[in-house]
Amino acid sequence: MDVEKKLELALSYPIQECVTQDELQELFEAKQKPRHYIGFEVSGALHVPAVFTCGKVIQNLQKAGVETTVLLADWHAVMNNKLGGDWDKISKAAAYFEEAFKFHCPGVKIVRGSELYHNNDEYWKKVVEFSAKVTVARVTRCVGIMGRSESEKLSAAQYLYPPMQAVDIHELGSDIAHAGMDQRKVHMLAREVFPEMKWKKPIALHHHLQPGLGEPVQAGEDKLEQVAAAKMSKSKPDSALLIHDSEEEIKRKIAKAFCPQFGENNPVLELSRLCFSYSDVIKEIQVNRPEKYGGNVSFASYAELETAYSTGKLHAMDLKNGVASALNELISPIRKHFEKKKSLLEAFQ
Repeated sequence: MDVEKKLELALSYPIQECVTQDELQELFEAKQKPRHYIGFEVSGALHVPAVFTCGKVIQNLQKAGVETTVLLADWHAVMNNKLGGDWDKISKAAAYFEEAFKFHCPGVKIVRGSELYHNNDEYWKKVVEFSAKVTVARVTRCVGIMGRSESEKLSAAQYLYPPMQAVDIHELGSDIAHAGMDQRKVHMLAREVFPEMKWKKPIALHHHLQPGLGEPVQAGEDKLEQVAAAKMSKSKPDSALLIHDSEEEIKRKIAKAFCPQFGENNPVLELSRLCFSYSDVIKEIQVNRPEKYGGNVSFASYAELETAYSTGKLHAMDLKNGVASALNELISPIRKHFEKKKSLLEAFQ
């Protein structure tokens, strides 16, 4: 595969930003099998963006010849008090995460943080050396990666979180650090500090954040903070779609979704874009409606669907019904897979 095709795959939706594209091109030209990494803080049941948005990037990179890795950040989960900081629950949740990503992204390498850090004096030495090169104020500006605000009262352990996340990139030998836009600050910190440590700075790939189904809240003037505040989160159950949601539950949640005709952050349209990105599964989005309302209609691309909705040719409820059906078709295989492996969900019950 030529470099142009690899770049096209690596930068296609849902990627929103690459820092930098020139470096990525040079990487593909110089290295046959570049290394990628994305980390997941092990927490509750997986939602659609975690598996399908992140998973789409992983699949695209695999097609481009990249060696992909998912780091299951169990230590980070304890530091951020996920699942009550209970090691047993977090370990069980990690097994569940591993099953999900192996199913959806065959061939991806799975690494647990506890495996990476155990009896690894060199890792902890690097964490100390990295931390010595940044101020507390600089680390504090990165706490959004944990879903925390700078004004929150943080534990001492939580201040270690950004340096550890940065050092993880180096320890895994990653050429490409991949995450959502909400993780951008820690990637920029790594790119800033790594050269001081004589380490190669990572190329940062940031994917679009799927907004929650509710109306977005205002979160200050910083654009990145606004996007992060609006992202789909399991902490808002009715605003998040889980990979285990039944067809009825998907329809119920999407029927209540915020769905403006104009402007950004229409979560229903964004879900349709995600569905269309899986063109091997979703060939079109079908809208079934009575003849008096125009009859059945299908859309073969996001642009076609978005235009129909924004010009008033498609009613909001028709859009929601069509997208709910497509999304159900997309997640049905992984939902059925876990119906046979219910023991893996014990940590959340």
